[in-house]
Amino acid sequence: MLHPVAPRRFAPLGALILLALAGCASPTAPAPDPTADTHGEIAGAAELAEPALGLTSIDAAGRVSHLDLLEESTAELGTVRAPAAVHSDGRYLFSMDAEGLSIVDSGVWTWDHVDHFHYYRAEARVLGDVAGEGVATVATSNSSTTGGTGVFFPDSGEAVLLDTEALSKGDIVERFRLERAIGAGLVVPAGSFAAIASGDEITLHTADGDEVGDATPCVDPAGTITTRVGAVIGCRDGAVLVSVADEQPVVEVVPYPAGATAPRASAFANREGRPSVAAVAGDAGVWVLDTRERTWTLLPTPEPVVQASAVDDKDANLLALTPDGRVLVLDGETGALRAASAPLVGASLGAGQPVSLIADQQRAYLNGPAEGRMWEIDFADGARVAREFSPATAPLFFAETGR
Repeated sequence: MLHPVAPRRFAPLGALILLALAGCASPTAPAPDPTADTHGEIAGAAELAEPALGLTSIDAAGRVSHLDLLEESTAELGTVRAPAAVHSDGRYLFSMDAEGLSIVDSGVWTWDHVDHFHYYRAEARVLGDVAGEGVATVATSNSSTTGGTGVFFPDSGEAVLLDTEALSKGDIVERFRLERAIGAGLVVPAGSFAAIASGDEITLHTADGDEVGDATPCVDPAGTITTRVGAVIGCRDGAVLVSVADEQPVVEVVPYPAGATAPRASAFANREGRPSVAAVAGDAGVWVLDTRERTWTLLPTPEPVVQASAVDDKDANLLALTPDGRVLVLDGETGALRAASAPLVGASLGAGQPVSLIADQQRAYLNGPAEGRMWEIDFADGARVAREFSPATAPLFFAETGR
């Protein structure tokens, strides 16, 4: 069982550059590393007055499309291998299959300057492939132009850290590829470092793969997300939070409340970058992890849910998806029902097809592969369907990009 431990700090590594955990979350094209001085300016990219939000989707055959949410126009970006899973950081889409992964750059991104934002558009394209064995797990930070992107291949046990700055220039560069035990695992970027969760422990590494500090116990690692506070890794008895302070990694264990019997969290979601994250707790409701306060809260839900995402706004909205395909708007402090949509993706869920509920500051987005639709939902207005889209090919996987 995991127990709280005091934060552990390791000696600074002077050659490494500390990456802002609250970086940008979205796409770019060939470009220099954006900094607070350049405000994310990229050579060849156009700066925009507002975010170029879009829905980038991949169908069952691997065709990649981008729907511009402002103009409601669609562009075809190319083709990847038929996807088994897709992960996105809000800019790139990482399409995984048994032979490795393919990387799509949606070409739109936001640079988070803490007190304000800068928005850009550049070339959208399929960047290329990373070879590996088994359907990988991918973990990203809040910056799509700096730091690393973690990839773990379960059938070979290979832990890979990609150079995200190189991706922003259109290049696929591996910072390290290390061998671990075959099976489930994670490579999670945190500032200038990366945490590898494999077996029953988490080890910390520099961007070049060198191990630093002591290992941290983590039985059955599953699920990860990065907030403004740090990178979360789910474990059987709680979570491990990895952050960076004064160019040093800090590891903290956040155990479940004493006596908790609800199923563990294994998939986290939130409005990008916010400190609170949500995860389904089986039939018991929803776990909410506040990474700022280092606390778990179990919220009972009015009915079973299969997905949950913390909007973490001033109204403490929490979104959830029911087995029959309705979107629930819940009180993020009590779990009480505020609103519910009509059933939207019941056929997809019933057929076991991948459905994703994505929240941003004002809207939520949902895909229905079986229904051949995508929806924009105004969760603050009674879970009203604001727009419904009918793409030319069914969106098996999708992501909101440009945010």
